Amino acid sequence: MSRRRLFGTLCSLIFLVNLGRVIFAPLLGEFIAVFQIGEGTAGLIATLAWLGSAFPRVPTGWLLTRVPRHRVILAAGGVLTGASVFIASATSVAMVAIGAFLMGLAAGAYFVAANPLVSELYPDSVGWALGVHGMTSQIAAAAAAPLVTLFLTLFFDWRVVFAAIAVAAALVTITLFFVARSTTLPDAGSADRDIVAAIRSEWRAVLLGVVVVGATGFVWQGLFNFYELYMITKGLSDATAKNLLTVIFAAGVPAFFVSGRLADELPRVPYILAIISGFTICVLVLTVTTGVIAIVVLTAVIGYVLHSLFPAVDTYLLDTLPDESRASAYAWYSGGMMVVQATGSSAVGALREAGFAYDAIFTQLSLGLTVVAVGLLVLQRSNRLPQ
Repeated sequence: MSRRRLFGTLCSLIFLVNLGRVIFAPLLGEFIAVFQIGEGTAGLIATLAWLGSAFPRVPTGWLLTRVPRHRVILAAGGVLTGASVFIASATSVAMVAIGAFLMGLAAGAYFVAANPLVSELYPDSVGWALGVHGMTSQIAAAAAAPLVTLFLTLFFDWRVVFAAIAVAAALVTITLFFVARSTTLPDAGSADRDIVAAIRSEWRAVLLGVVVVGATGFVWQGLFNFYELYMITKGLSDATAKNLLTVIFAAGVPAFFVSGRLADELPRVPYILAIISGFTICVLVLTVTTGVIAIVVLTAVIGYVLHSLFPAVDTYLLDTLPDESRASAYAWYSGGMMVVQATGSSAVGALREAGFAYDAIFTQLSLGLTVVAVGLLVLQRSNRLPQ
């Protein structure tokens, strides 16, 4: 029962740390209006949140060789609380950007520490546990746009959003402290004491994860952070375009649960390659799709397919990496893939300011991802990928 309480508290905290990463997407238009900035600068704010998420991942992996997982998670909750307060008091776009980076730091440290812990809490059903955990994270992503709309409607001030996150993060972090004290924690990672040895022994599996999630995430970062503005260029109303963010993230909620279960049953590498191929095709189709109904349906499909990738890759890594290198090797993967994908939104913002249309940008990005997918498929067919 105590492990269930701990798992439930972790699900509450992952809701908040992921909300802190994705909350900037529905607020980009607000930042552009309030601070009178361009799309490139707005995209940089979102990029900083994800670069912040990438920055601490390998250092956190090193820290986990010396500090219990739950203590790192508690520290992440504290940083999230402080960063939220900082942004809520922001008077300039620079302060917002710094706060976004700090919120990313909290998320990065949390995921590196929490995902291995979750897999060790339920070693006989890793895919299910990671799926539920990730599904809770995805609920936050789906709720981001409605929450922004609600707070702006009630309070007419975007700062209230971050004040609410700060209060909630403080309460959940305090709860986690007391729950962890009363729980017998797993010791599966007790032999994980050398982060360099971990990457030396598991580099092939780590590299596969970085290439798959990094390349796919680069396209995804650019797509979802500018999805509202992209849909407006396709003739959709402002309200409809904003609500599509909810659709794309809401479709990911069942994807985490279903994909986690499928990852427990299916050959994992072929399943992962099928997901990135499906996402590539969906984005290419989106660039030539018009009409509200068609776009809404395709948006839901994109959300489901893309979010199926994360539990599949996490299950592949965390269920196959040995106890003596699980958290360390996962940290290398996590940091590497985040660095690759984090710049997606700033790249799209810069291309927009250079005069390129969204359809052209995402067509080229999809074609680049196609090259990656085909290359991985060839390697898989020749049995040169770690299975």
